[in-house]
Amino acid sequence: MTEMYVLRVNGEEHAVADAWLGESLLFVLRERLGFAGAKSGCEQGECGSCSVLVDGTLVCACLVLSAAAVGTEITTVEGLQPKERGEVSDVQRAFVETGAVQCGFCTPGLIMAVHALLDREPAPDDLAVREAISGNLCRCTGYGRILEAVDVAASARRGAGA
Repeated sequence: MTEMYVLRVNGEEHAVADAWLGESLLFVLRERLGFAGAKSGCEQGECGSCSVLVDGTLVCACLVLSAAAVGTEITTVEGLQPKERGEVSDVQRAFVETGAVQCGFCTPGLIMAVHALLDREPAPDDLAVREAISGNLCRCTGYGRILEAVDVAASARRGAGA
């Protein structure tokens, strides 16, 4: 059985037509709506590559039925950029500056996790940072530079707020 429904993604409404009600949010975001930032890694909620925010809560999009997200605000990594074209978010900038990106496959999910953390805790301690990114697997960088990127982004946010 197929349905038509509307998802609100990055502040805009998107119609999803002829959708099977069992499609994951990840599939719909990537394949139907063209938001390719969330990556399809494990399809089991283990790697974090598909992390998005649903009403401000970090979720693995591979574990959420798309139809269940109707009426929510979904934010993907594409929605984190400032409105000016070519700009990147503060967390994205910190990842680049610290060299926390190698192959880039895990990066969108990590960036979403860090944004979620810094939005709720502007000055997280090391344990809070490690817990926040614990659902995201990176096979290239180790985690030293990722942890450094979180510190850089948190410091920048605190400096901007002063």
